[in-house]
Amino acid sequence: MNTSEKIVAYFEKHPNWIKELNELRTIVLKTEFVETVKWGIPTYTINGKNVLGIGAFKNYVAIWFFNGNFLTDTDKKLINAQEGKTKGMRQWRFETIKEIDEKLILKYLNEAIQNQKDGKEIKVIRNKKPVEIPIELQNVLDENSELKLLFDGFSPSKQREYAEHISSAKREATKISRLEKIIPMILKGVGLHDKYKNC
Repeated sequence: MNTSEKIVAYFEKHPNWIKELNELRTIVLKTEFVETVKWGIPTYTINGKNVLGIGAFKNYVAIWFFNGNFLTDTDKKLINAQEGKTKGMRQWRFETIKEIDEKLILKYLNEAIQNQKDGKEIKVIRNKKPVEIPIELQNVLDENSELKLLFDGFSPSKQREYAEHISSAKREATKISRLEKIIPMILKGVGLHDKYKNC
């Protein structure tokens, strides 16, 4: 599927919000944003950087700005949907199509574009802690040199995803089940969450 087909498929999963989603998309496409799909949702970029996305939820549709904290928000439309968890992301919610004000939205979109061009973005601080491999995974790696070689070739973040996937299981049976599922993935050289990152 191409980008447009993926977006149409996403919209069709939210039949109650198709009009609103189409209206928001039409407005965004009047700007210089490049349209793509990431994490299964319509995402819009400038110079390859994620700037905003549009999506439907149970009670509203929303535009979220990845670095919305830099927007002046003179009309007080933006909220931090996950206070304490997200530093930069801000969301603008719409409960009816009547709330979608094209002129005002374009003002915010154009400011977001300029902010991205000016390099205003939250710098992600990467986790520098060494990866703690749970004993169950370490035993499997020690028994299989090919598996260990491939695992050692992963970035620390991919190694950490696998390690936490195993160590977060409370029951031993769950750990074993998870190990059985991830071994073929490691042998293929793929990360635990690669399929979501490449949407």
